[in-house]
Amino acid sequence: MRPVLLKNTLWSLFFLLVLSAGCVELEVTPTDQFTDETYWTSPEKAASLLNMAYRQMNNPGWVFRDERLSDNLYNGYGNDNVRVVSNGQANATNTLFNDVWKDCYAGIKTTHTFLENIDRVPMDEELSERMKAEARFIRAFLYFQLTNWYGDIPFFTKDIDLPIAKSISRTPQDDIVFWIHQELEEIAEILPAKEEYAEEDRGRITSGAAVAFNARVALNFNEYPLVKEYAGKLVNITEYGAYSLFPDYEGLFHKANEYNDEIILDIQFVPEDLTWGEISTYVPFSLPNVQYTLACPTQDLVDSYLMKDGSAWDETKDVYDDRDPRMDMTIIHHNSTITQKDGTTYVVNVDPNDPDNDTNDRIGRENGTQTGYFYRKYYDSSSEAWTVGSWDCNINFVALRYADVLLMYAEAMNELGEMDAAVWDKTIKALRQRAGFDNTSLAMDMLPEVRRH
Repeated sequence: MRPVLLKNTLWSLFFLLVLSAGCVELEVTPTDQFTDETYWTSPEKAASLLNMAYRQMNNPGWVFRDERLSDNLYNGYGNDNVRVVSNGQANATNTLFNDVWKDCYAGIKTTHTFLENIDRVPMDEELSERMKAEARFIRAFLYFQLTNWYGDIPFFTKDIDLPIAKSISRTPQDDIVFWIHQELEEIAEILPAKEEYAEEDRGRITSGAAVAFNARVALNFNEYPLVKEYAGKLVNITEYGAYSLFPDYEGLFHKANEYNDEIILDIQFVPEDLTWGEISTYVPFSLPNVQYTLACPTQDLVDSYLMKDGSAWDETKDVYDDRDPRMDMTIIHHNSTITQKDGTTYVVNVDPNDPDNDTNDRIGRENGTQTGYFYRKYYDSSSEAWTVGSWDCNINFVALRYADVLLMYAEAMNELGEMDAAVWDKTIKALRQRAGFDNTSLAMDMLPEVRRH
């Protein structure tokens, strides 16, 4: 009987083990990856997701894309979706519209995930509130991009599931813009001013950025009383940060002058992770390792620059002499001198009729300029501005600056019939003095003057 008893005992133990295994919860937390249960445990992990939202908010590629969609540039190379749209040939097969939609809502998804989980992190309350405000700014920025592109859009301020995403209706644009204004007003009262950030936090969204962007949104929809209110908070007081014009316009966009007092918001360079090299497709074709000129400034853009004495350019005047100095700081043209990355210089020759001109810069050169112009802005010849051996650039890309605020304030005051010498002096006159104009006196016909600057 002992063998039978032993056999029965072993089978009983086996069934007990099976039964006990069945009592173990099957949805155990994985140990080889982050989940909602394991991720929200430290400020560092929360910051990592917030940094992801920063990356999804904006990038130099989007800025250059939007410039190509404007009448400032002529797309002479390739046939990508941006060029098709800018040429007026877009149809339902063009994926640009879907890409913008997808990218913006992906960023909004990130901000919602962050905002709905940050309170689970054991951290300093003041830091938590600041990080929430940063995420809210990014969300407002992305909703502005969406409604600016598409008008009425699906709008929600909490994460939604797939069934809701498939059924949600569009919210009127006016309601979204109203929400953006309210959101940015609240954020401006939470975020620190730029002077209140520690050095290691430079480049984060500030209260001044919230105010300036609110003015930008208002201007976009011709809400001039709001433009006056928001821009005036930076022009007339320093509660949201003390801003001023950087004395060197061209140097404003160079590596050596980052974080100067004109910068309100920029797209931060991060070694290896966040570099950009788009400038290589807008500079002179003869520079080393430039493979093509994607798009080039138009003649209309060049013609819009004033003369140095403040008068408008016309065909009776020289094309390049005595122009607004900012033209040469922004645009490279025939006979411009450019400094290469190795410190040497050469004179640009775009003349296609010069029998001795065998340079890649000449008009009509395959894959080169079609207008005779290139961009100088954001081209920093300093070796510190480039990743060795490539065009990957380590310059912070300026998204909002104090000059923008001055121009918005001037336009609003002019539209409201409140432009006077005092407003002129602190806005257009200040900009002309920084640029090096000979004439900075008050203009009679204000609107063209404001918009030209």
